[in-house]
Amino acid sequence: MINGITLVLLSIIAVPSLVLSKKPNAKELLEKIEPYQGWIGLVFCILGVWGIITAILNIGWLTTAPIWWITLFAGSLVQTGLGFMLGFGLINKLFMSNNTEAQEKAAELRSKIAPKQGKLGILGLIVGVWMIAASFLFTL
Repeated sequence: MINGITLVLLSIIAVPSLVLSKKPNAKELLEKIEPYQGWIGLVFCILGVWGIITAILNIGWLTTAPIWWITLFAGSLVQTGLGFMLGFGLINKLFMSNNTEAQEKAAELRSKIAPKQGKLGILGLIVGVWMIAASFLFTL
């Protein structure tokens, strides 16, 4: 359930235009978060990669709990993508500052993903809400 809640919050940060269209006074809150956006993105990118690794290590769940496994894997993929998008500047600065080839590849990847950030954010909202609902539905 925590993964679902954090994924929903990350998606809200990633799609500020959607939030502002529904609640115009949220602009102040989003502006307060903006200086920390890189760190938030970096942390969620790392957590997303960890979730992907966890899903792969627990691939046996596909036979016993396929919905849980698919939910974990999908949530982790979306979390990694959104985290990368939000933390790109910081990730580039911290990890790739000495390697121009890696910077170019990362910039190329970001340019491919950037136009899809809104759709990825909406997918993150959907998957996050599903993760929260699934934690209630399948634990009863």
